[in-house]
Amino acid sequence: MTGFPVEALRFSPEGRDDAVSAVGILPESARALLVLAHGAGAGMDHPFLSALADRLANRRIATLRFQFPYAEQGRRRPDAPARLTATVRGAVGAAAALAPGVPLYAGGKSMGGRMTSLAAAERPLPRVHGLVFVGFPLHSAGRPGTGRAEHLARVDRPMLFLQGTRDRLADLDLLRPVLAPLDRVTLHVIEDADHGFHMPRRAGRNDEDVLDELADVAAGWMARLAG
Repeated sequence: MTGFPVEALRFSPEGRDDAVSAVGILPESARALLVLAHGAGAGMDHPFLSALADRLANRRIATLRFQFPYAEQGRRRPDAPARLTATVRGAVGAAAALAPGVPLYAGGKSMGGRMTSLAAAERPLPRVHGLVFVGFPLHSAGRPGTGRAEHLARVDRPMLFLQGTRDRLADLDLLRPVLAPLDRVTLHVIEDADHGFHMPRRAGRNDEDVLDELADVAAGWMARLAG
């Protein structure tokens, strides 16, 4: 449970009248605000996403977590990409109104991060300085490929990729060559972490340690870009 101010709100995806829920965590003198989208199988209150938001707040990074429409309605199957990217755009607008003057970033866990990148590839996200991907899903499990990353070349903002070496949705031997020719890309690899950033016992560190590392790296990267 965070000890920072929390604000619950609702906003509409771009071009739509229906509304979805969101929650902002707003530490005093925030250095940046990260719009944090959830993954395909869990909503904005998933323990991993909530814990990451709390840790970012401890590092003076505000967050806005939000529901995609299918999660808001209690459905399991994700919405069509156009509706997901419209929701990302709505969330960015809500974040800008929530914290005027605070440098804005966007991204998310797995599918949420990929939908944010698709939105940014379609056209720039207003006021967003950079994108943060927590376990970018390069391909389906057991079906390696790079088609999901073709749009990244059209993103005109700096990008941070946080990836685990045991992630079955992102073979690093495929991801590294995709990222290598792109400008302003940072790849931070966590040894032994899987797609959920869980650690095996043999690793000598636990999931809490990894959450701290994710927050440290993301907060430092955003703060440096914000100047």
